[in-house]
Amino acid sequence: MAKQTKADILDAAELLFSEQGFTQTSMREITTRAEVNLASVNYHFGSKKNLIQAVLKRYFDILMPEVNTCLANNKVSSGSQGVATLLYALIPPMLKLNLLRPSGTAIFVQLLGRGYNETQGHLRRFIMNDYGETIRALVDAIQQCLPDLPQEELFWRLHFAMGSFVFSMASSRALTEIAESDFHKHVNIEEVISHLVPFVAQGVAGNLPTPQSKVSSFS
Repeated sequence: MAKQTKADILDAAELLFSEQGFTQTSMREITTRAEVNLASVNYHFGSKKNLIQAVLKRYFDILMPEVNTCLANNKVSSGSQGVATLLYALIPPMLKLNLLRPSGTAIFVQLLGRGYNETQGHLRRFIMNDYGETIRALVDAIQQCLPDLPQEELFWRLHFAMGSFVFSMASSRALTEIAESDFHKHVNIEEVISHLVPFVAQGVAGNLPTPQSKVSSFS
């Protein structure tokens, strides 16, 4: 019974967090949807922050072992093609999140986006403490594809790449509907990601801007 209650709380919180965001979702809304009292939430999770982390942990615990396997089997090649090859290899691990629930991949990325946009600093600490080894290995693998790219520049490019990914996944339903309306083609989530990979790979691996091409002022 306690196990089911905990699962009900997680399911309710996940749905509300993905739809409304972490900040806008109240504990009262979660308890109402889960049909439990606040004492049950406090018993199982202790705080809202712990509940947020537990919601994401269900996804990370599926994803990260798959990413580790992917990285172990990855053969490094240079440039945008190397980055693209690595990113394509990460698609099956991402899609495996759909086994947790329908549209699990999109929901997971929405939750990540919520955490980023709402400046949930505790989430970064949680992710790096529990899964930092895998994340660092992934960044290192991308760096190996781009050995001449400074780490600071890689940081910015990965930041922008994540933004593109989060936006695309958050609006995946709209994208598939537009593709069907305008091009008469049914597109699933895997195809959305496959279209995104070459764009992201080119952006991450693109040439460094020369000093002449940098905008130094608006005057």
